[in-house]
Amino acid sequence: MKTIEIRKCRKNEIDITADLYIRTVDEMIGTGTNYPKWRRDYPDRQSVVSAFESGSQYICLADGVIAGAFVLNEDPAGAYEKGDWEKTLSRGEYLIIHTLAVSSSFRGMGIGAGMTEFCIETAESGGYKAVRLDIVPENLPAEKLYRKMGFKFAGQKDLERGIDDIPEFKLFEYNLPGDNDLSVDTRTSQLRVSEQ
Repeated sequence: MKTIEIRKCRKNEIDITADLYIRTVDEMIGTGTNYPKWRRDYPDRQSVVSAFESGSQYICLADGVIAGAFVLNEDPAGAYEKGDWEKTLSRGEYLIIHTLAVSSSFRGMGIGAGMTEFCIETAESGGYKAVRLDIVPENLPAEKLYRKMGFKFAGQKDLERGIDDIPEFKLFEYNLPGDNDLSVDTRTSQLRVSEQ
């Protein structure tokens, strides 16, 4: 069992975090599996620096080695008001997961699920009402992960991002139980990481 730590990226970890994204993009483009349609200019070092400066860049370490990264913040970076959301929430009442990536060396070990679980728990402890995200419609591995974690589909919409080859995104939400909410928690209760 590996020791897993998920936390905010530190200044001295910007380069290794950027490298994780750059390697991931290069691998996906090289193998024809670029499901999120990331580019060599995003996510990149500048996007990591921006997320670090805003306090929203997180990393996942497995035995001290960077295994994954993601951004968690209140900025949907698009027209989220178009979503077919189960709950009508104002900006600031939910968190959004962006650019969740797992190093190829750690895929299939539960790292993505662990990072997603961390996002849900962070939202819950922060008093948020939901976690939301969007993916490229063809990103079936991400869709499978989020559905497994209990996220519900909230429509496929043009988020007005001006990305020519991605006119629409699939939206997903995980609503947190509130005072009058009888939602069932479908998440896994514990992150288990197997060594390979």
